[in-house]
Amino acid sequence: MHTVVRGAGALGLTVLLLTAATGCQGDGSSAAEPAPTSPTSPTTGTAAATGTATAAATGLAAQQLDWHACPAPTGAQGDGTAPAADWQCATLKTPLDHGKPDGTTIGLALIRSRAKDEQHRIGSLLFNFGGPGASGVATLPALAATYSSLNSRYDLVSFDPRGVGASDGVTCLDDRAMDAATAADSTPDTPDAVKALDDGNARFVAACEHNSGAVLPYVDTERAARDMDLMRQVLGDPKLSYFGISYGTQLGGVYAHLFPQQVGRMVLDSVVDPTKDPQQAALGQAQGFQLALDDFMKACAAQVGAACPTGAGGDEGTAKVTALVQKLAQSPLPTTQGRQLTESLAITGIAGALYSQETWPVLAAGLTQAMDQGTGDTLLQLSDALNGRDAQGHYSNLNAANRAISCVDARQRYSDQDVQQQLPQFQAASPVFGSYTAWGLTACTGWPVPGKAAHPEVSAPGAAPILVVGTTGDPATPVEGARTMAQQLGAGVGVTVTLQGEGHGGYNTGNPCLKQTVDAYLLDGTVPADGTTCG
Repeated sequence: MHTVVRGAGALGLTVLLLTAATGCQGDGSSAAEPAPTSPTSPTTGTAAATGTATAAATGLAAQQLDWHACPAPTGAQGDGTAPAADWQCATLKTPLDHGKPDGTTIGLALIRSRAKDEQHRIGSLLFNFGGPGASGVATLPALAATYSSLNSRYDLVSFDPRGVGASDGVTCLDDRAMDAATAADSTPDTPDAVKALDDGNARFVAACEHNSGAVLPYVDTERAARDMDLMRQVLGDPKLSYFGISYGTQLGGVYAHLFPQQVGRMVLDSVVDPTKDPQQAALGQAQGFQLALDDFMKACAAQVGAACPTGAGGDEGTAKVTALVQKLAQSPLPTTQGRQLTESLAITGIAGALYSQETWPVLAAGLTQAMDQGTGDTLLQLSDALNGRDAQGHYSNLNAANRAISCVDARQRYSDQDVQQQLPQFQAASPVFGSYTAWGLTACTGWPVPGKAAHPEVSAPGAAPILVVGTTGDPATPVEGARTMAQQLGAGVGVTVTLQGEGHGGYNTGNPCLKQTVDAYLLDGTVPADGTTCG
C-alpha cells in the first residue's frame, strides 16, 4: 500500500483511497501508505509501562495542550486550505527517544473536532490513516463526513506521527528530483537498468541521511505507539480508543502489545499481516492488486461492453494492460503538463485507482485515453495523487516518511540477486504489478539505520476485544491479513469482521452492515460475534 511509494517494496497508500472516496485530493496506507511491510521490534508490556511512567515523571504526561485554530496544511502535509473553524490544532511534546525521557523532545502535530453531544461524550477516538507517512492532521478533516456518527460522542483526534508532515517530517529529495525518481524505470530488465535503479535508490537514501539523519533512528513504529500512549494520558483518557487503517492497523497492534491494559475500544480496518516479512507482503500485494484489476475489468466489461478498454477482461484484459505498460517503457506518452507518462508512473496510477471502486471509472477513462488517444493525462493525475504531488509540482513528505519508517522497522535488506531470484514468482502473481513490487524490495538497501525486527509483535493477552476488519477484494492488504492479525492478538482479543466487497478500507465504503457493526462497538461497546460477515 504505500506510494506506489517504494517503501520496502509495498504498493499502496491508504490515504489515496480514503480521500478519493470523499472526492478530496490525496494514502493510504499510503500510501501510501503504501507499504504494510514495516515491522517493529518486540517489546514487553512491562518495559512499555516503565517507559511511560518515566515520561510521566518528567512532566510530559501533565502537559497542557494549547488548542487553537488550525492553519492550512503545510507542504510536507500535502498543502491545501485550512479546515473549518470547529477543528482545533495543538502540538504535543514527546521524547525523541523514549529510553531517554529527560532528553531531547520533539513536537507532534495534533488535530481534533470536539464531540457534538458533550453530555454523552465518551472520550477521544484517535485515528491513524496509514502509509506509513500519511498526515492525520491533513486527512481527518477531509474525511469528517465519513465519521460524523462517531463524532457525536467522541472527540475525533488524529496526528502526524514522528517523521511525518509537521512532526519533524523526514526530508529527502527536492521536488525536481522527486519528479525524476517517480518517473524512473522501476522494472529493470538489463544490467544497465538495474544499475540505474540502484543509483537512484542510493541518491534517495543519501538525501534522506543528509537532510534528516538526526531523526532517522527514531521514527519506528514502536516509538509511535509509545507516543500514542502519551497522547492518551495528555488527552485525559483512561483507555485508548483507536481507529487504525492499513499501516495504522500495525501501529494499533503494536500499541496493544505494549499496553494491553490500556486498550479501550479499538478498530483495525484493512489489516497488515503482522507475520509476513517484506518479501511475503510484497508478493501478497502483487496478488491483491492483480485480483482488484481482474475485478475492475470484469465490472467494466459488464457495464460498457466493447467500450471497455480492457475488453472482456481476464487474460485478454491483463494482456492489454501489460502491453500498454511495456510500450510505455520504450515510448512514454505526452501529457498537457509537459511531463511524460512513463511505465512506472502508469503502474502507480493504475494501482492508485484500484484502491476504491469509486475511482474505477477514472481508471477506465485513463486507460482509454492512453490506449486509444495516445495521451497520459488521467493516469498521470492518478499517479500524482498516490505519490503525494500537488498540481503545482510540490511533494508532501509521504514518500520520504514511508521509506524512513519502513526501513527502520524492517530488518531485512534485499539485494538485486535476491529480487532476480524471486522475479518469476512475482511475475506469475501479476504480469502488471509483479516486477514493480519485486524491485521495490531494494528500497531499504544501504539505509543508514539498521532495521529493528523481522516482523512486528502484536500479541496482546489481557487486552479488551479488538475489532479486526478485512475486505475480500482489498488490493493492498489482502483479507487473510485480518484473520492472521486476530489470531496473533490472541484468543478473546481479536474479533474478525469481513466485508464482502472491493477496495482498501471497509468502513469508509459506507456499507450499512459494517458501519452499524463498527458504530455499535465504538459507541455502545457492543462486541459482534467473531466471524461476522457483511455483504
